[in-house]
Amino acid sequence: MDKPDPDRQPLSEILRGIAERDAPRVSVAELADSFGHRALGALLLVFGLICALPLPPGGTTVFGLPLVLLAPQLLVGMKSPWLPRRMRRRTMARAPVAKGLEKALPWLERLEAVSRPRLGLLFSGPGQRLIGLVCTVFALVLILPIPLGNILPAAAVSVLSLSLVQRDGFLALAGYALAAASVSVLVLAAGMIWRTVEHIVVMVSSA
Repeated sequence: MDKPDPDRQPLSEILRGIAERDAPRVSVAELADSFGHRALGALLLVFGLICALPLPPGGTTVFGLPLVLLAPQLLVGMKSPWLPRRMRRRTMARAPVAKGLEKALPWLERLEAVSRPRLGLLFSGPGQRLIGLVCTVFALVLILPIPLGNILPAAAVSVLSLSLVQRDGFLALAGYALAAASVSVLVLAAGMIWRTVEHIVVMVSSA
């Protein structure tokens, strides 16, 4: 029986196969090799989805590091991911990966059903670099220990990377909308933290 061509398989089908394997751990190399020529966008999607989960403290730092490496590769115009040998050999427990995929696969399958290549200008050289820039900024945000600060940035990275895989400009616009919402929330949170710190300083200095 011929092995399915990863460049023709729906991304959801590949991800479901990864989630349902019996091995207790999955390597980054295994993930990358599963996606064929779509590996760069697909890896960004996988790690973005994992970072969107309610992870324990430090979880987004661990799973955000591959995003910090991969997203700038879009920014410089690369089509396929470059991964150092040490990272390719790195393994992760399959359970959290499978958990994230199981939650994401139903909506991913629905999006694939209605998605199609359109608004191709958004994926031209400058368009891909803009997606890479946004994903790079949010990858850096995700490795910071910000309580509950992972969900919107990770969702923006996930939708933008899916748009890249599907070449669907409508998805890209949705990803940019999520990115704008993420920035607004982060700015609001930073302002609240700053005002709290100022209030504490005033109280301490007047005591």
